[in-house]
Amino acid sequence: MFLSIFEIFKVGVGPSSSHTMGPMTAASMFLDTLLEHKIKPARLGCSLHGSLAFTGTGHGTDRAVVLGLDGFQPESFDVIAANSAQERINETRQVQPKGHPTYDFDPQRDLVFNYDLELPGHANGMRLYAYDAYGGLLFEETYYSVGGGFVVTAAEMNNVETVLDTRGSVPHPFENADQMMVMATGNGKTIAQLKWENEQARSGPEDLRARIENIWDVMNNCINAGLETGGILPGGLNLRRRAQNIHGQLLAEQGQNVTPPHVINDWIAAYAMAVNEENAAGGQVVTAPTNGAAGVIPATIRYHLDHVPTATASDVVDFLLTASAIGGIIKHNASISGAEVGCQGEVGSASAMAAAGMCAVLGGTPEQVENAAEIALEHHLGMTCDPIKGLVQAPCIERNGLGAIKAVSAASLAMRGDGKHLVSLDACIETMRQTGLDMDSKYKETSLGGLAVNLPAC
Repeated sequence: MFLSIFEIFKVGVGPSSSHTMGPMTAASMFLDTLLEHKIKPARLGCSLHGSLAFTGTGHGTDRAVVLGLDGFQPESFDVIAANSAQERINETRQVQPKGHPTYDFDPQRDLVFNYDLELPGHANGMRLYAYDAYGGLLFEETYYSVGGGFVVTAAEMNNVETVLDTRGSVPHPFENADQMMVMATGNGKTIAQLKWENEQARSGPEDLRARIENIWDVMNNCINAGLETGGILPGGLNLRRRAQNIHGQLLAEQGQNVTPPHVINDWIAAYAMAVNEENAAGGQVVTAPTNGAAGVIPATIRYHLDHVPTATASDVVDFLLTASAIGGIIKHNASISGAEVGCQGEVGSASAMAAAGMCAVLGGTPEQVENAAEIALEHHLGMTCDPIKGLVQAPCIERNGLGAIKAVSAASLAMRGDGKHLVSLDACIETMRQTGLDMDSKYKETSLGGLAVNLPAC
């Protein structure tokens, strides 16, 4: 199994990779299918199921579908153009995707939240429909948003790993951490080097470094935007942005020689919260590996660059390559979807990825890197996904800060050892998968349990 770094880290739009980016992508895929099969409908429709129905409004799923059917895509999303398009659609009850005729689509009538039917393939299911002028069904397709912005059809869901496998021919194909460690040891290479050679085999060396550096540029820009922006987040919780204020306090304290060492945790948390506040506001973020966990890895990298004296800018590429290797293993053997396994699969996976990347750039051996990832993931096991009001805000924003702090701690602990440890990363990933299967659906991104139902005012 080979998932490219550019599949793990995708530039998109908030607040959710599964519930916003995925449905928008599915709508775009549906439009492509209409053209490919020369289907000429008069009207389009959509039904949302499972988690997409229960928390769709809070995650902006309805808006994502409407805009996706109008031709918008996550990687090129323009919020100003989107706002204008949505006003036009609400007024005309039509969508006008580029390269297509105009289709009737009334969001009030043609977008249905079906709370009663969960589709069999995945908790994040949706159906798109094409009708003739008389209301007859011409075509329908079922899509599943399987985490991190990945989307497959119902037919593809039966063999999803093959669909998502972008391996081609790579020199170091590994499906789990044990195989990765054997290849690293046998070839005398770091995990980042294994991943680099695999990426080169897939897409060539010409612009690989520049493309990876661009991932970090988008992440870092997101941090900066969040640190510079205050106010109230949209959605109805009236939740204040906090990163700007925390960052301002930290800057004011610099050089006073009275700040206790543990305040470094506040720097890490501020970086992570800045990203997730931008995500909650619908800004541009990078799935890392999801939007709900988008702040953990950028915050850990920013901490490394700004606060570790030995850090260099070139460390970023090795960090992201290492992190993506761990993310690919987790996705292949368990899940990164909160709707499947809870937040252990989102912030837990992100923390494991960040810990591995951090350990790698600190000079850790492959054994220590694997240990760092295991430590971080192990201590997120069982974490539920229970967003209040279905919004990616509470507890999600602060949770990213703590996930980044755990990642740094896990990397540091691993560096203090020789890589030998009791619980392997593979065993921890399998435990996460089993825990997710056993977890009640009300704790898996449906907002039907946990914090989501224990704040009556919400």
